[in-house]
Amino acid sequence: MVVDLNADVGEGFGHDGELLAVVTSANVACGFHAGSPETMRTVCAAAAARGVVVGAHPSFRDREGFGRRDLDVPPEILRADVAEQVEALSELATVEGAPVAYLKPHGALYHRASADPDAAAAIVAVAATAGLAVLCWPGSHLFEQASAAGVPAVEEGFADRGYDPGGTLLARGEPGSLLGPEDAAKQAVELARGGRVRSICVHGDSPGATEIATRVREALEAAGVGLQAFAS
Repeated sequence: MVVDLNADVGEGFGHDGELLAVVTSANVACGFHAGSPETMRTVCAAAAARGVVVGAHPSFRDREGFGRRDLDVPPEILRADVAEQVEALSELATVEGAPVAYLKPHGALYHRASADPDAAAAIVAVAATAGLAVLCWPGSHLFEQASAAGVPAVEEGFADRGYDPGGTLLARGEPGSLLGPEDAAKQAVELARGGRVRSICVHGDSPGATEIATRVREALEAAGVGLQAFAS
């Protein structure tokens, strides 16, 4: 068994270096929900030095809400906004020796693209034009449309978020929605063994994110699961 371990970085939480020492792929904030040209450049340079693959982490234009508000953005505007973010990161990442290899929507945009075919189509169009893979929810509209368009689509699971019995993530704030290091490590192994996902995520904004990511990696390796970036 081999899986990718990804984390959101460049969001201003001060532990990007520690996370980059653990993960194999880095979802870099592109400025719309968090980040700046300076943080993008710094994170990409650090990722290149550690052999971590860089992905774009675009969002709705929502710094105030950290990209977690589902904004009513028409598909054509959404496509332009995502393309702008990918281009901004790509210019800096290439200079730093860490070319962008994939795209993973952030927050509310991730959930919108999972359930809304028009939003999914807008994101797939950007990925196809830029030659990027797409990291997405299993069986979602984004996964299905990317696959149909010939865009590499990689299904992911979440180590540090609780699932309900139907396999949907519990909403933030609900009991059990955020997992600590030991529970996250156990869930990561279960996800890897389940065979449905090729990448496992640890959120960079989770309390104790570095400790969680470290424990997840240790547990995966102890279970005989290899770690390798899916876009390597």
